[in-house]
Formats: sequence, structure tokens, C-alpha cells
Amino acid sequence: MKDKVMERWSTYEPFYVLLGDKKISDIIITNHARSRWNDRIASETQDMEAIASYMWDCLKTNRITSYYRQEEDVYLIDDDIVMVAELVESERDLDLSGTPMTKMVVVTYLGRMSQTIELRDLKSYYSWLRHSRRMTLVKNSRKHR
Repeated sequence: MKDKVMERWSTYEPFYVLLGDKKISDIIITNHARSRWNDRIASETQDMEAIASYMWDCLKTNRITSYYRQEEDVYLIDDDIVMVAELVESERDLDLSGTPMTKMVVVTYLGRMSQTIELRDLKSYYSWLRHSRRMTLVKNSRKHR
């Protein structure tokens, strides 16, 4: 979803918001991310337009930060909501110098740190998830024998 509320300052360059050193010109929310938003974040069911407009507001007010300093996959919104997003070069949108702008593809929302304390350390959380899934698979394979 492109930002529909903001007016362009220039007719030659599309609207963008800076996130670090990237120029975000579009936000795409996957169906998986929408279902995770409705399951883990929102109190009532929201559609893609409402989620995308919230994301634009967060981007414009610098409320989205990187979870890790070196990696650009996991982001925090308001130091509480943890989301996974890919930053992909846009084929359509170019800035005045001809450099491609970036699309933010929101893959999933992991949840709120205030509700799920395990999200404070994602590396240990993911290793715990892998271990618990592996143990579940091992237990299920034992039952089949």
C-alpha cells in the first residue's frame, strides 16, 4: 500500500520515508502477517488497509527501529511489537538520481514484548522453538513404531 494520505512535494520523485539509509516507498503486508496481526497484536480484526496505514504512521514518526544493529530483518514498533520484514528494491520507483527505492514486505508479526517475554531475546527464543519442535517430532515418531 502506498501512502495515500501524504501529498507529494515534488512531481518528479515518488514519496518515501527513510528507515535507516533505505528509502521506503511502499509497504506490502502478506496474508500471513495480517493473520498474525489479528491473532497476536490487535484486539479486534483489522484489514490490510488499517494495518498498512498504521505502519505508514509509524514509519513517518520514526517509531520503527531495527531489533539488531547489524541485521535488517527484525524490527521493533514502539519498542514493543516485533515484526519480520524484508526490504526489497522496487522495480518501479526511482529517486531523482535513478537509484531504486525500497519496498518493505512485512512477512510476519511475532507479537508484543510486553505480553510474550521470550521475544526480548530472539536468538534464544528461536533456538527454544527449534528444540521444542524437534522434540515433538521425535515423540511423534516414537508413537508410530
